[in-house]
Amino acid sequence: MDHETTRKYRILVVEDEDNIAFALDYVMMREGYENDRISNGGEAMSRIRETRPDLVLLDVMLPDVSGYEICQDVRLDPALSDVKILMMTARGSAIERRKGLALGADGFISKPFELSELRQEVRRLLAPGG
Repeated sequence: MDHETTRKYRILVVEDEDNIAFALDYVMMREGYENDRISNGGEAMSRIRETRPDLVLLDVMLPDVSGYEICQDVRLDPALSDVKILMMTARGSAIERRKGLALGADGFISKPFELSELRQEVRRLLAPGG
């Protein structure tokens, strides 16, 4: 059996709002991804280094350390170069988006988002060459 076709993508959700995190968990599970969640920015880097997720769904506004700082730290670590980052924020202004992308985010989604939009963006980032 081909290992690549059976491999589940690993997704780490970094979100401090429980209601949003539960919705994200549900969608990721339904899509067949292996997912994990933390609610504190201060724990994010150690969890990312430990679990090496394929994709991090990263909230901008987090306790202790901001999503922007986490994004920058992931991009400064060559061992994590293949980790994709999809940033999420309730303040979806063009400035916020540019800042996230400038720090190395692979995508940016504004809250509240449609679940279909989220699924599409996650699939885009996980696709080969995404």
